Amino acid sequence: MESCIIKSPLGFTKIIGDEDGITSVTVLNSEEKITDIIPVELEDCVIQLNEYFEGTRKIFDLKLNALGTDFQKKVWKQLEQIPYGKTISYLELSKQLGDVKAIRAIANANGKNPLWIIIPCHRVIGSDGSLTGYAGGLHRKKWLLEHESPFKQQSLF
Repeated sequence: MESCIIKSPLGFTKIIGDEDGITSVTVLNSEEKITDIIPVELEDCVIQLNEYFEGTRKIFDLKLNALGTDFQKKVWKQLEQIPYGKTISYLELSKQLGDVKAIRAIANANGKNPLWIIIPCHRVIGSDGSLTGYAGGLHRKKWLLEHESPFKQQSLF
């Protein structure tokens, strides 16, 4: 497994993967040393994340190798279907997956998503529109949703 640390607008980001695909992208809550030489297996991921943050990429095209249970992978696959700039509720997500009663298990799988941003768990919100639960912190979820919003707020001052 190869790894690297890059700097993003939301903090230091650790990427792990190998020739089988990217297994993990996580935002860190501490300062880390930025990797000088990006392993070749991670180069596309670094490029695409930078493009996302620059606002020029809306869809990721990476070989992924997320490690999880079959149920978690099913939830993560459904998360990938949420379009850039759109949100859905946990209830809507559970309906899409065919089991409204599994909403807590689905929310739990959402929270265990190992591929920050690439599998867009930040696009799932509460039924009332609230920014509920986000492993990377609600301030980051808010930033990501604003970053993807087609309606940019302009400052008057």
